[in-house]
Amino acid sequence: MEQLEQEGDIAADYLEELLDIADLDGDLDMDVEGDRAAVSIVGADLAQLVGARGEVLDALQELTRLAVYRETGERSRLMLDISGYRAQKRAELVHLAEETVARVRESGESVALDPMSPFERKVVHDAVAAAGLTSESEGVEPRRRVVVLPS
Repeated sequence: MEQLEQEGDIAADYLEELLDIADLDGDLDMDVEGDRAAVSIVGADLAQLVGARGEVLDALQELTRLAVYRETGERSRLMLDISGYRAQKRAELVHLAEETVARVRESGESVALDPMSPFERKVVHDAVAAAGLTSESEGVEPRRRVVVLPS
């Protein structure tokens, strides 16, 4: 727990510097969710830090993880959210997974979803497992997708 809090502190310092350099206003919130540190930035007009499909957010998350690694020497699984983007995306993906599970149960056939980022695939895999079915990833980045399998 103490290590995760340290990761959050390092990440928050890094992100505060980044916001200062970019001359953006944002409030940082640190938390520990399960087995990973979580940092959220909220504020007005931070859409440019998210990007059209979250690609800027993904890049910032990787840079932040590298900053933590540089300080600790340990690989971080830190999650970064900006303006609630990941939280909203998670809710949409859980809904998609539930609809897909219903389609697979009704048809008895596997359903392949559109390509997704690793974060998106993890959310879908978890939701499918919670519904009692199995899923697997197939393909190669950036076209890797989740396939929901019948029971």
